Amino acid sequence: MQESDIKWASRWDSYLLMTDDQIHWFSIVNSLMIVLFLSGMVAMIMLRTLYRDISKYNQLETQEEAQEETGWKLVHGDVFRPPANSDWLCVYVGTGVQFFGMMLVTMVFAVLGFLSPSNRGGLMTAMLLLWVFMGLLAGYSSSRLYKLFKGSEWKNIALRTAFTFPGSVFTVFFFLNILIWGQKSSGAVPFTTMFALVL
Repeated sequence: MQESDIKWASRWDSYLLMTDDQIHWFSIVNSLMIVLFLSGMVAMIMLRTLYRDISKYNQLETQEEAQEETGWKLVHGDVFRPPANSDWLCVYVGTGVQFFGMMLVTMVFAVLGFLSPSNRGGLMTAMLLLWVFMGLLAGYSSSRLYKLFKGSEWKNIALRTAFTFPGSVFTVFFFLNILIWGQKSSGAVPFTTMFALVL
């Protein structure tokens, strides 16, 4: 073993300090051109499809043909109809809002320098705390969407949003922990600690 001249407190400096000030303009311009090209292609396809549908509707001559609706006119009444499993859709949307909020705030804190990789476990702790706090947004967004679908059991939807994803993750983790515990591994979480976490 060889002793290093670098102090323990500054061991991450070589990874965290950016010495390359060159901006990669080619990569930025390349990404922008690809986005513009793909957006233009999608816009052209949509314009051609809509133009064809509109010209077809303008050529209708008789009233019988006008009553036979085709294309996007068939679904004009289905736009505001709630889907078949709107409760599960609301639960999944609420969980997605919770994930998005957690990731966004974590990235903002990391960019501002509050979460350093040298602080071991700090990133995971921050993500868990933000996951818990973003549960407020998840419950609100899922309940609000459910009420938009003319639902009346919005409290039930908020509870299902709170328990569906964490419950499924806990079930998978508990099953894997039983397998690890059966192999007498030191990486298994003891059952008393598991039940203490639940309670």
